[in-house]
Order: sequence, then structure tokens, then C-alpha cells
Amino acid sequence: MITKKPVHVTVTGAAGQIGYSLLFRIASGQLLGPDQPVVLRLLEVDIPAVLKSLNGVCMELDDCAFPLLAGLVPTSDLKTAFDGSSWALLVGAMPRKAGMERRDLLEKNGSIFKPQGQAIASYAAKDIRVLVVGNPCNTNCLIARSNAREVPAERWFAMTRLDQNRAMTQLAKKAGVTVGDVKNVAIWGNHSSTQFPDARNARIVGKGGYDAIADHAWLQGEFISSVQKRGAAIIEARGLSSAASAANAAIDSVVSIRTATAAGDCAALAVASKGEYGVPEGLQFGYPIKSTGTSWDVISGFELDEFAKSKIKITTDELIGERNDVAGLIK
Repeated sequence: MITKKPVHVTVTGAAGQIGYSLLFRIASGQLLGPDQPVVLRLLEVDIPAVLKSLNGVCMELDDCAFPLLAGLVPTSDLKTAFDGSSWALLVGAMPRKAGMERRDLLEKNGSIFKPQGQAIASYAAKDIRVLVVGNPCNTNCLIARSNAREVPAERWFAMTRLDQNRAMTQLAKKAGVTVGDVKNVAIWGNHSSTQFPDARNARIVGKGGYDAIADHAWLQGEFISSVQKRGAAIIEARGLSSAASAANAAIDSVVSIRTATAAGDCAALAVASKGEYGVPEGLQFGYPIKSTGTSWDVISGFELDEFAKSKIKITTDELIGERNDVAGLIK
């Protein structure tokens, strides 16, 4: 018999592709554990066709008869969506359209993430933790966090786990091993084409990445670009975005926050910088993270050669530029 009190989990953009791939896994216990009931608070835009679709998703969730699903709250109202939530997965975002500059995209998303941050501060539970999935997720997270200063900065995360999963798979294939043999893969900076997947500090069957894989030109070239451009490659291949793998990475991200990181490994998350590795304070920056299950820290001691430093500078400069572009949305 399940006796735990249900945890309220908010998912925004709940009727979208990622939301659809995500909700059933949350309701089955993959997000918070096999004995933790959840109430799903599902936010969508106030458009009749979208809300109708959300209602259909709720019908399917009902029809699965998940023992852990203690309630469903579909809504277009921010207060209702975040009321009493202990976890918020901010998935819904404005997609980039043809001819749209990145600055325009950031401003459009600001109109989404600024009020969501305010609503989280006003209505969420005191233990709220937030994972931003909707792109550009680092700066969307910065906008929301800056409009919810009542919520400690260490409870805000942007998703770089998908990049870590992609990087681990590429390294495993190149080395001829399984993904389980690849550890400690950091993703530095922005979840964008400037991110830096770090092979040198990776461990592959116990060896350093540059020792396990002799093709260093590949590690500094095709490996990095393939991870950076993987999302675009998937869209080209299937005509749709990587919704299922993004949903999987969202699950992995939350699990990596709420459970202890294994020795010799790291979780990839974008967190509020405190100046670690020379990154300006306040940026929502991708780092290697170690969690105890109740708290987390940026892992110190990663060796960064001049090549790595040059790559990290590029992604840092991009995030500084994005922060400048949304200065009017940050309190």
C-alpha cells in the first residue's frame, strides 16, 4: 500500500511533443520513485484547440490507471498550475521561426518565463525545484529565476543532460564500449551550438578520454560538432524534433538532482554560476555537478587545457550576450 503524501509536479507545455513523451513516465514513477504518488499540474496556453488536446492527454493518463497518479489538474491559469508544486518542469517555450533573430526569440520567451517565475515565487511550495527544458533553456531559466528571487538560486536548473547523453553515446561508439562504461562527461556552458562537450575529463572503462580514444582530431572536431548539432540532425532525419530523448533527459536530470551522484561520475546541469572556473557570477551555466541527494555542488578540479578554455570562452560570451539581450526582463 502506498502511504506517502502526493507530491505536486507542474509541467508546462504539457500537450506538446516533449510533454506527451514525459507525462506518462512521471505518472509511472520514473521521475520521483516507485513509491511516490504525484499530482500532475499541467499548464497550457489558453487556446481552445490546445486545451482540447490537453484534455485528450489527460484522458489517456486516466486510461493508464497509474497507481501513483493521485490527481490531474489541466489548466491555462498560472496560479492553478504552480499552486503547491514541489517540482516544476518548464517545457513549453516559443520555438524559433524562420527569419527570427536570437534576440527576438529571447524576448518572446521572456513573455513566457517572466510571469512563470513570478507565479512560482507566489504560489509554489517552499521546497520548489525548477528544471527549465524549453529553449533557449539557460537564459529562459535566468529570466524565470531573476523574477523569483524568493526561491534560492540553487533550486534552478536548465537542461544540459540531453547533451551529456548524446556525448556519452558518441564516445562509447567510438571506443567500442557500452554507454555504461563512459563516465564523468561534462557539458560546459550553453545548451546551444556553442556548448563544449568535454572528452578529456571523461572516463572510458577507467581510462581518460584521450587515452581510451587515440583519434584526438576526432575528439576535438567531429565529436564536438556532432553533439552540438545533434538536434538539427534529428530534425533533418525524421522531420520532427527530438522530443522523446529530451523527455528522457528531463527525467534523468531530476533523478540526478534528487539522488546521490556515483563516485567518479558527474551530472550535467546548467546552474547559477558562483564564479566557478572563472565564469561570471549569475549566468545559468552548464557545469559538472555532484549531488548528495539533498544538496549539490559544482565539481572542482576538472583539468582545462587551452583548447578547452577557448571553447568555454565562446559559450560564456554567448551567454553574456544573451543576458544583455534580456536585461530588461531581469529584476
